[in-house]
Amino acid sequence: MGLKMSRKLPLVVILGPTGSGKTKLSLEVATKFGGEIIGADSMQVYRGLNIASAKATEEEQAVAPHHLINILEPDQLFTVLEYRNRAVPIIEDLLKSDKLPVVVGGTNYYIESLLWRILVQNPEEKVLTQTGMLPSNQHELASSVLHEQLKRLDPAMARRLHPNNKRKILRSLEILHQRGKKHSEIIDEQCQTSMSTSGGGLRYDNAVVFWLQCDQDVLNKRLDDRVDKMIEEGLLEELLHFHKVYNQQRLLEGGPPDYTKGIFQSIGFKEFHSYLILSEAEKTSEVGRKLLQLAIDELKMVTRRYARKQIKWMSNRFLSRKDRQVPPIYALDTSDVAQWTQKVTNPAFRIVESHICGTLSTIEPLPMRDTVSVPNLLDDSYLCEVCNRIFVGKHQRDIHMNSRKHRKILANKAKQQKLSLASNEEACGR
Repeated sequence: MGLKMSRKLPLVVILGPTGSGKTKLSLEVATKFGGEIIGADSMQVYRGLNIASAKATEEEQAVAPHHLINILEPDQLFTVLEYRNRAVPIIEDLLKSDKLPVVVGGTNYYIESLLWRILVQNPEEKVLTQTGMLPSNQHELASSVLHEQLKRLDPAMARRLHPNNKRKILRSLEILHQRGKKHSEIIDEQCQTSMSTSGGGLRYDNAVVFWLQCDQDVLNKRLDDRVDKMIEEGLLEELLHFHKVYNQQRLLEGGPPDYTKGIFQSIGFKEFHSYLILSEAEKTSEVGRKLLQLAIDELKMVTRRYARKQIKWMSNRFLSRKDRQVPPIYALDTSDVAQWTQKVTNPAFRIVESHICGTLSTIEPLPMRDTVSVPNLLDDSYLCEVCNRIFVGKHQRDIHMNSRKHRKILANKAKQQKLSLASNEEACGR
C-alpha cells in the first residue's frame, strides 16, 4: 500500500542491437508493472512486412498494449519529428494514468528524440516532411550545391556539416525555411540552456535505460539463425507480395526500384531484389537458386553489420560525452539464454522498482567515458588538403592526421615532389 502511494513511475527505455532480446524484456517489464509498450522502430511503424521488420507477434502484442506499430501505409514518409510528436503525448498520458511507459526499439534517433529536448518545435508549427517545406526541386540537387546554399544562408551551420551529408544539409535548410531562424542559432540556444554541446536537456527526470548486450560471436550466430527462421516463416512470400503490390508498377513504368522510402528501406528488399524480379520458372532454375542463396547470405551479412552499427551508435551517443545529461544506463547481458532470468529479468525488475520507490539501486549503472569520439553540435569541419577529405570536429581531424593512410599519402606526395624537383634541376642543367 505504501509503495503504491509513494511511487513515481519512470520512463523505461529498452535498447540494444537487433536480436538481443528487446521484445522479450519489454513484455516482461510491461506485464510485471502494468505497463504499455511504445515502439521505437522506424520500420515497425508501417503496416505489413511483419516478418521482415521483426515485429512482436499478435500473441506477444496481446500480452500488453502496444503503441506506434502498424500505423502507416508502406510508402508513407515519416520523420523523427512526427514520431516524437506522436510518442510524447502517449508517454505523458500513460504516466498520468499511473501506467508504466516502456519504450522499445532499435531506431536510436527515435529514442534520442524522446529522451532529450532536441530541436524543440512549437505545437502550432507544421511538422517537417521530406518534401513539404522546400521548393520541389531542392531534394534533387547535388549535396555540394545544397551545401553552397547553406554556406550563404547559415555559414556557421555549413561549417559543422560535411558537404556530402545531404540529409543533414536539407534538414538545416528546412529549419531555416520554416522558422526564419538559422539552425546554428537554435542549436546554440539549446546548448546554452542545457549546458551541453550535444543537444537539449533531458525530457524526463525519472528515466531508466536498459542496454541489452550480447557476446558478438553469440549474437552473430543468433542473427544467422534468425534469418533462417524468417525464411521458414515465409519471408520470401512476404517480400514477393509487397514487391508485386507496391514496387512492380514502378518497374513497369521504367523507373528503378526505390528502396529509400517508407518500409522499402527494410533490410531484405534490396538484398532480394535480383531474385524477386525473376519469373516463376527462373526462380526454380539453377540460376534462381544461386541468386536466392546469395540473397540469404547477403541478408545475414547486412543484419550482422547493422547490429554492429547499432552497438557503436549506442556507445557513442549514450556513453561518450560527459557534458551531456544522460539518464542512468544499465547493461544487461543476454548472451546466455539459459541464464535470462538471473541476468536480465530479475536485475531489470529490481532497477525499475528502485526508480518507482525513489531508492538507490544496488545495481550500478554504466559509467560515462571521458572521450569526445562523437562530433558535437558545435564542431566545425576541417579540410585535409593532402588527402582532399573533410572531417567534422578537431577530434576526427586529429585521428586522420595521425593515421597510417594520411602519413602514407603525405610521404608519396613528398616523394613525387622530390622527383619532380630533381627532374627540373636536371633539365635546367642541360
